[in-house]
Amino acid sequence: MKRLVKNIGYYLLRAIWLALSVLPLWFHYIMASVCAVVVGKCLRYRRKVIIKNLTNAYPEKSAAEIHTICNEFYRFFADYLVETIKFATMSERKIRRHVTFKGAELIDDATGRGQSVALYLGHYGNWEWLTSMTLWFHTPSARGQVYHPLENDTVDRLFLAVRQRLGVTCVPMTSTVRWLHEARLAGTPSITGYISDQVPTWHNIHHWVTFMNQLTPVFTGTERIVRKYNQRAFYVDVRCVKRGYYECEFQPMTANLDSSPYALTEEYFSRLQNTINRAPAYWLWSHNRWKRTHEEFTRRFRVVNGHVVEITPSQ
Repeated sequence: MKRLVKNIGYYLLRAIWLALSVLPLWFHYIMASVCAVVVGKCLRYRRKVIIKNLTNAYPEKSAAEIHTICNEFYRFFADYLVETIKFATMSERKIRRHVTFKGAELIDDATGRGQSVALYLGHYGNWEWLTSMTLWFHTPSARGQVYHPLENDTVDRLFLAVRQRLGVTCVPMTSTVRWLHEARLAGTPSITGYISDQVPTWHNIHHWVTFMNQLTPVFTGTERIVRKYNQRAFYVDVRCVKRGYYECEFQPMTANLDSSPYALTEEYFSRLQNTINRAPAYWLWSHNRWKRTHEEFTRRFRVVNGHVVEITPSQ
C-alpha cells in the first residue's frame, strides 16, 4: 500500500510538473520575478546565511554592495527554479539555443582515443540545464553525472526523470566506482560530471583550501577517482550571458599531478572562484558551505592512517 501511495504521488506531481513545463518561458520568468520578491523580501529565505557567506567572501565590499548581490541571487535562484520546471519539456533544439558549449571537440577527441573524461562542475548557473552537454558530444561514450540522492524518494524520482531525459545517467555517489568499472569492462570510454563544491561530512575531510577568502574543507574523492581511472580532467566554466542563456567552456585542467595528491582539487577550486568572482550572484550562496570550521575539526578529530577519527575524552 505504501508503495502504491508513493507511485500515485509521483505520477500526480509529474503530471503537474509537465503541465507547468509546457507554459512559455516568458510566463515562467514573470512568475520567477514575483517569486524572487516573495522569497527574498517576505520569506527572507536563508537571508542570514547568504549575507554571512557574502560578507566573509567579500570583506572589501560595503553592506549595500553585499545586499545588492543578495537580491540578485534571489532573482537568479527564482529563475533557476522555473528554468528547471521548463526543462522537462524543452526540445533539444531549444535547449541548444539557451545553453551552448565551447570545446566539446576536445571531449570527443579524448573519448575517440579511448580516454575517459572527468568534468569538474560547481553549483553555478543552472546546473540542471548543464546536463544538456550530452547533446554536444558525438563520439560514443558512457555519460554519467554523479549526484547525491534526495531524501524524499518521490522528488528524487522526479528529478531523475528530468535530468536523464537527454541521455545522461545519474550515478549515485556511492555507486560511482562501480559505474566507472562497468564502463571500463565494457571497453567504453566514459564522460563523468562531478559537482564538487559541496561541504563534506566530518569524516570525509582530508584537505582544506582557501576558497572565497575562507579556509574550506573540500571533497577529495573526485580526484582519487580521476587518478585511479586515468580520466582526462576538464573544468566546465559557465557564463550567464543574459536571462535564460548560458555559455559554457570545457577547459583542460593543467595541474601537475606529481606535485601534490590534491593538485586537481586545488586547481578546481581556484577556477571555480574565478568563475564566481566574475559574476557572484549565480552561485548557490544559500548553501551553508562553511558550517564546518578548521578549528572545530582540529579540536574534535585527528587523522589516523589516512582515516578521520573522532577524538574520545580518553585521547
